[in-house]
Amino acid sequence: MTASRRTVVRHAPGKLFVAGEYAVVEPGNPAILVAVDRHVTVTVTGTDTGDGAGRGAGGGAADVVISSDLGRRSVKWRRHEGRLVLHGDGDGRQARAALAHVVSAIETVDRLLAERGLPVRPLDVSVSSRLHEDGRKFGLGSSGAVTVATVSAVAASCGLRLPREDRFRLALLATAELDPKGSGGDLAASTWGGWIEYRAPDRTHALDLARRLGVDRALRAPWPGHAVRRLPPPDGLSLEVGWTGSPASTASMVSALHRRTWRGTASHQKFVETTTDCVRSAVAALDTGDGPGLLHQIRRARQELARLDDEVGLGIFTPGLRALCDTAEAVGGAAKPSGAGGGDCGIALLDAGAARDITHLRQRWERAGVLPLPVRPALEGTEE
Repeated sequence: MTASRRTVVRHAPGKLFVAGEYAVVEPGNPAILVAVDRHVTVTVTGTDTGDGAGRGAGGGAADVVISSDLGRRSVKWRRHEGRLVLHGDGDGRQARAALAHVVSAIETVDRLLAERGLPVRPLDVSVSSRLHEDGRKFGLGSSGAVTVATVSAVAASCGLRLPREDRFRLALLATAELDPKGSGGDLAASTWGGWIEYRAPDRTHALDLARRLGVDRALRAPWPGHAVRRLPPPDGLSLEVGWTGSPASTASMVSALHRRTWRGTASHQKFVETTTDCVRSAVAALDTGDGPGLLHQIRRARQELARLDDEVGLGIFTPGLRALCDTAEAVGGAAKPSGAGGGDCGIALLDAGAARDITHLRQRWERAGVLPLPVRPALEGTEE
């Protein structure tokens, strides 16, 4: 039988945290995120061989070929006992580390297909990213975006029509297999798009459901603490984004906090309570179009992150992020690090009608070594 080929392309936007960092890793605590108009694109070409057999059986051709514009070559994989293993010569650990989120996303969709009695197909997967530039990582959630786009593209290529919630849950399971400490907020922003209020589920509980009951049943089971809600964009305010020139690892920063004895202390409780109040008040300001109220909550959120940094010594506020925030405050805006800090991006909100202040802000950022990023909110998340 002649094999037929079907190509599916999916785009997933990057993200910025607006408020709620660190506290959101605890299940049920809220955060605000916004998707941005730089995307990861995943193109999947699936081959229907007619018998559902993988090409890696018996030492034949690879089952899955993954290529990325950030990598030097294509990497070939074969399916073995529910996992992707390197096909042919090469360092499997190095290849898996470089493509960890893509591989985990494919493995998770494969599990769902198997549970539903559907064939897994040979796949050619190509990844391109606008969340990087000349190899530089901007801290816009590339790992989350590539996971969401891969889940969506692979599922569609294999004939699965999945609602947003299921695609998010599959992406979260894939990510939690790699690191259950991540909140999944980046996945939610990439899936839904726009401005969102996000509450994380218990990732350990979700993984346990998938391992005990299967992925399919885990998609349909309650996930305590989890919620996503679209929010209106801020009324009369312009979102400005600056990159400090220093890449940072969210996973490393969050892991460092988990290792501190600060967790569980009265100071930790105060941080969570204050941050949660900031987020709730900021959500209310967005819902009611209260621009000044939103600016006040962004300033409170910055102060609480600074208090955390002073007490725990994580290095959230680098010199670049301090300059970014202070410069925005000097022209009447509100600013803070976006995400875990330690480098990457910061955000500022300014009066959208104050064109001169916005121009001055960008000029002062450049003089301070902060690169203004020409990104805007992305209204849509990844496609079905």
